[in-house]
Amino acid sequence: MTAAPRLVVVGGPAGRRVAFFQDALRTAGLPEARVVSWPEVLRGGARFAAGETVRLDSPGEDPEADRVLRDVDDPSRVEGSGRWYERFVDAVAGLAGSVTGAGATLVDDPAELAVLFDKRLSHGLLHAAGVPVPASPTSGPSAPVVRGWEHIRSLTAEAGMRRFFVKLAHGSSASGVFAVQTGGAGRVQAITSVERGPGGRLHNSLRVRRYTNEREVAALVDTLAPDGLHVERWLPKASQDGRAADLRVVVVDGRATHAVLRTSRSPMTNLHLGGTRGDLAAARAAIASAGGRWSDALAVCERAAAVFPGTRCVGVDLLPATGWRRFAVAEVNAFGDLLPGLTGLPGSGAEGLDTYAAQVAAQFPEAAEALKSPEASTPSQQALRTPQVRPAPRTTGTSSP
Repeated sequence: MTAAPRLVVVGGPAGRRVAFFQDALRTAGLPEARVVSWPEVLRGGARFAAGETVRLDSPGEDPEADRVLRDVDDPSRVEGSGRWYERFVDAVAGLAGSVTGAGATLVDDPAELAVLFDKRLSHGLLHAAGVPVPASPTSGPSAPVVRGWEHIRSLTAEAGMRRFFVKLAHGSSASGVFAVQTGGAGRVQAITSVERGPGGRLHNSLRVRRYTNEREVAALVDTLAPDGLHVERWLPKASQDGRAADLRVVVVDGRATHAVLRTSRSPMTNLHLGGTRGDLAAARAAIASAGGRWSDALAVCERAAAVFPGTRCVGVDLLPATGWRRFAVAEVNAFGDLLPGLTGLPGSGAEGLDTYAAQVAAQFPEAAEALKSPEASTPSQQALRTPQVRPAPRTTGTSSP
């Protein structure tokens, strides 16, 4: 008889991610994981034992972890992502050493995690691997470090970019993202959720706003430049019902298992910024009508995930071009699996499973039958029948769709 696995999850003990993972384990008939909080790891108090298997999850739902990583007193603050990244990467490297030294096993590769949380490095690797991505003057380890708004204007002018995104290199959930359009006579328009609060501090808002004064845009971007910025071409997206559309595709062990279509009237489709889940079946029909194949779209996501072979689960943000024929990868998210109520794609092997159950089934094949039984239903799968509350804006460490 095979011994039950001894699992550890590093995450937010009171967060949804850990709860959904524990639900999947219980449904599979496996013992619950021991939970280690990110503050324990960050303060050097985490301990592991021989024979344990350790899974890392996002620190984004833990306000205390955010305070320790960024030195900010308000989770809506935008600044501090550079500090967050340095401390997070150092903490994961130290954790990996502790896990290995104890004779335990870490599920994912910490070096890949460091790349996934740097848009410049991950974009460069994807491009080098032949994965279609938006053109970028800041992609790869040898690209110039953005000094501020005037530098961005110079880089984009040289690249012939009149429409482009400015992103925090280490941000997520659309924190610090600017969708910029430029025109003749120095005209500039920037669409963003960033607002300046009392004392000049920058905050993420639940309201997307437009700035048309270049001096104001420059001041916001210059404030964030020390944290690290990534710039990429703004590709025209396909639309559904007059709303811009993109996809979040979850890839588990190299196979695309889940997909959600996101639509919005703004360039940012994140749900907390007013985006909504679109009609995936209609999107697949649009691809077919345009002469394309849905399987080709999923194959692009699987190629992107293959660039990070040591990471078992990623969330790929896929951009369908106008006309639904071509696709590009915007980002690959290390913690892109928080999609409550979403079950697996037909033919994916994850039919009837949410993203967490699919990961458990992939890691423990002997438990897959229990997860797929008609009686099995995790609370995440039941979430489709529960009214959803729009989450508060986050800054780093989580990848909210």
